[in-house]
This record gives sequence, C-alpha cells and structure tokens, in this order.
Amino acid sequence: MIPTIFALATAPGRAGVAVVRVSGPVSGDALAALTGKPLPAPRMATLVRLRDPKTGEALDDALVLRFTAPRSFTGEDVVELHLHGGRAVVAGVVEALSTLPGLRVAEPGEFTRRAFENGKLDLTEAEAVADLVDAETSAQRRQALRQMEGALGALYDGWRERLTRSLAHIEADIDFPDEDLPSGVSDAARPVLDALAAEIDAHLDDRGRGERLREGLHIAIVGAPNAGKSSLLNALARREAAIVSARAGTTRDVIEVHLDLGGYPVVLADTAGLREAAADEVEEEGIRRALDRAARADVKVAVFDATAIPAFDPATVALLDKDTVVVLNKTDVVEAGVPMVGDWEAVAVSARTGAGLPELERRLTAFTADRLAGSGAPALTRARHRSALEECRDALRRALTAPLPELMAEDVRLASRALGRITGRVDVEDLLDVIFRDFCVGK
Repeated sequence: MIPTIFALATAPGRAGVAVVRVSGPVSGDALAALTGKPLPAPRMATLVRLRDPKTGEALDDALVLRFTAPRSFTGEDVVELHLHGGRAVVAGVVEALSTLPGLRVAEPGEFTRRAFENGKLDLTEAEAVADLVDAETSAQRRQALRQMEGALGALYDGWRERLTRSLAHIEADIDFPDEDLPSGVSDAARPVLDALAAEIDAHLDDRGRGERLREGLHIAIVGAPNAGKSSLLNALARREAAIVSARAGTTRDVIEVHLDLGGYPVVLADTAGLREAAADEVEEEGIRRALDRAARADVKVAVFDATAIPAFDPATVALLDKDTVVVLNKTDVVEAGVPMVGDWEAVAVSARTGAGLPELERRLTAFTADRLAGSGAPALTRARHRSALEECRDALRRALTAPLPELMAEDVRLASRALGRITGRVDVEDLLDVIFRDFCVGK
C-alpha cells in the first residue's frame, strides 16, 4: 500500500494558524483516530476537538478539511488540520500522527511530487509552486502564478502536438508507401518544422529574462575608494548593510543586499574601491573581485566623487558602457552643476542627505524593467528548460536537412522527447490515431 504522509505545510515557528497536511489512503482513518467521530463531509470546514489517540489527551480545537481523491492537491485522499500555531500544539499533533499505523513524515517536496505523479501538475507547474513560495516581489509572483496556471506547459505541449502531427505525416510516407495517400505528405511537414524552430529560437532569445526574474537582476556598485559606494548601498537599502568609513579601502569583499525595485527583484552589490596600487594583498584581492563582479553584472552603478571634479577615476571610467548608470556623489559638499562625466550624463546624488536618490531609483527601475519585463509570452524560467529547448531546436534543424525520411523522423522524435522532458511527458504519443484521422477518414 502507498504510505500516507504528513507534514507541517506552513512555516515552522509561532503563528496564529498552522496547517498540517495528511495525504494518502489512510488519511481519513487518521482524522477519525484524532477526533473519535465520523468523518466530516468532503470540502466542508468543521470545528473539532483533536485528541491523542493513545492517551485521550486534548491537543487542540482545530478546523479540519477533507478532500477525496482525485479532487485534491495531490490527487489522493487529503486531510488538512488548521491548528492554533503554537509550537506545543503542532508538536503534539505531529507526535500523535506519527504513532498511527501506515503514516510517516513526508520528505521535502513529496506532496508536490505526488501531485505530479498523479497527473495534477506537470513539471513546470510543480516548479512554479516552489517559485511562488519563494516569490519576494510582485513580478516574481506574477510569473510563478502564470506558470503554475499552466501557461508555460501549455506552450510546450502545443509545440509538441505540432511535432507529433508532423511526425505522423513523415511516418505515413515511410510505413504506407503503397497506400492511396496524398502526394508529398512528408514534405508538408517541412514548413511546420521550420516555423517551429524559428519560434523556439525567438523563445530562447530572451536574455535569460525568466531566470533573472526568479533569481534577481545583478547590479554592481563600482568606483574609486571613498567615492561613497557603501553609503550609497546603505541609502538604497535603507539600512546599515555596509560599513562606512573615511578610511580608503574599508570594503574588501563584495557585500550583497536584495531589493525590490518597482516590483522587480535585484541583488545590489557593493564592491572594493578601484585603484591601481593596492595597499596590501587583501585589498588587491578585493579589487579583483570587484572587477569580476562588474564584468558579470547585468547593470553597473559607477560612482564618482563630485569633490574630485574635473578629475575622474580612470579605472571606473574604463568600465562605462550602455549597461551603466553613472552617479556623481557628494553633491551636498560640492555644487555639481550639469552632472556630466566625460560624455556620460550622471545622476547627481548625495548618499548622506538622500538628495537625488529618487531619480537614481527611477533610472535603476527603468534598467531593471527593460531587462525583466516580458512581451506577454510565458518565459522559460530554468536552465533545464533552456537546455532541452536548444536540444529540440538543434534536432529540428537536423530534420530539415535530413537526406532520408527515416532520419528526418528520428530527429523529429528526438525533438519531441526533448520538449516532453520539460513538462515530464517523455513518451512520444501513439501516431496511429493521428494518421487515421488525417489520412484514412472516409476510406
């Protein structure tokens, strides 16, 4: 018998409400053992007294819900116990469940795994459940919800259905050469495969938007020692995340904070000050890490000291490019006039007083939205999606140049399997029904 599993479904710790979920064939028996009463009607919230089945000791007055298979999250019989969220209450109920026959504690992610195995979710929807739990910004929430509702899986299933139909055309030419089929049946698949390869190329050419939205856009603050980088990080983070000192070279390692900019997640990194002659080997390593982080960042914030006008740090100037927001700091000390750093227009700010910070946040938000905002189509969100799509696209390109129908069919089959791995549907569908529907109706 499949074991019945249980676990705390809400965050551990003290709370107003805690939910313990039980899923499996004896979940109803477990509820009956805790209440000593007949089971409540499915999907009907019921207030009951929970007791330890062995001692009869009262554990809690809880709101319970029962879901019968297959109409539940996991596709199995499910019971949810909505408890008062004290640690002692939760511990008592979990301990009581652990003594019941046929029950065991769920492994991490096992409820979602059972939902997938029972056909309630495909793999992209299962991944979206985790993304929704981890979402910290509104954009992350929207992307996870859309994927959990099946938008991404539906896109890939639609592509796979087109591949299946094309494969049926090719297989018809191979398997039924003597039948009265329309001429050029397999040739009709070529424009479909070519169009699909182009669509996959366009889907892949998204600058990693979905992955970046999940993980956060990386912004590196760079500049010379004492330009005010750490002060600027603290001002943007609205907390003392980095040590600020008048002593040059205070920041030695990369310091990161996670921010929400206009609903988009960003990882803002303060780096060591750039200068040619480092004071010691530790600062030298810090500079190396700063340059490495700048090279890998999606956006750079180049900070210059307004008190150094008209001289500007050449090491920082060398990093300026189209992905850089230029900042002229300490404008509370020196009037900046028209804030220009060479040919680059700068945002005049004072990290100490906060002057100019709203404009800097607006520019950073615009940079972030440009890189993370979507066009309406669902975005691929994981490296495994990208790898499978590249494999599918490459197989389609081979199919279009295959010298024999048999080779063409094999590459289309490989392309279909690559798409199937994304959603968890790895078996190629039975082609006979498609062939019959397309070529044999009325004959």
